[in-house]
Amino acid sequence: MLSALREAVLDANQSLGRLGLAPFTFGNASAIDRAAGLVAIKPSGVPYERMTATDIVITDLDGTVVDGTLKPSSDLPTHLVLYRAFAEIGGIVHTHSHFATVWAQARREIPCLGTTHADYFHGPVPVTADLGAGEIAANYEANTGHAIARRFAAVDPLATPAVLVASHASFCWGRTVPDAVRTAAVLEEVAQMAYHTLTLQANAEAIDAALHAKHFLRKHGPDAYYGQR
Repeated sequence: MLSALREAVLDANQSLGRLGLAPFTFGNASAIDRAAGLVAIKPSGVPYERMTATDIVITDLDGTVVDGTLKPSSDLPTHLVLYRAFAEIGGIVHTHSHFATVWAQARREIPCLGTTHADYFHGPVPVTADLGAGEIAANYEANTGHAIARRFAAVDPLATPAVLVASHASFCWGRTVPDAVRTAAVLEEVAQMAYHTLTLQANAEAIDAALHAKHFLRKHGPDAYYGQR
């Protein structure tokens, strides 16, 4: 069980590098085994190209290392808060990909301006509120997770599986860690599209609500018909 979890997380982390979503060590991926209550996550500061499956760190949901010799990612507390808050997710990806991070640094949600966005996110990609000085000074990473969870109090995390953390960068998730990687790649694409659309036409408006719903639901709704069975 641990070997399969490690291999999945290793592949996810290395995919971030291959896809250009996390240059240097600007990101991390994790996965959870819900039945066992164990999380596998990237080790802190280890370059993707040098990482092996045995480097992946296994922790419990309290953050205690139960298998592995390296320190887990410093973002582990954020991942753990999200696993507790979003019971249906199985993988999380954090990156500082360029365009998504531009929107996060601007503290602006990514509006849905077209059907590419609508295919994957049922609404704009939200941005969190700023953390307070006290939240930054103590338990910063866990408080980042709590800020995300608060922002999603009225948002379905599987219908909008990404968030921009104000002044920071993005977190994405999914039912599996490959799903989370795919979402991170799509997020970067729609972030770039939105940036260029608003550069070309500053007063561009959000997509029509009916068209937005049609594109999202034909892929993800109860009567979805996109793709092969």
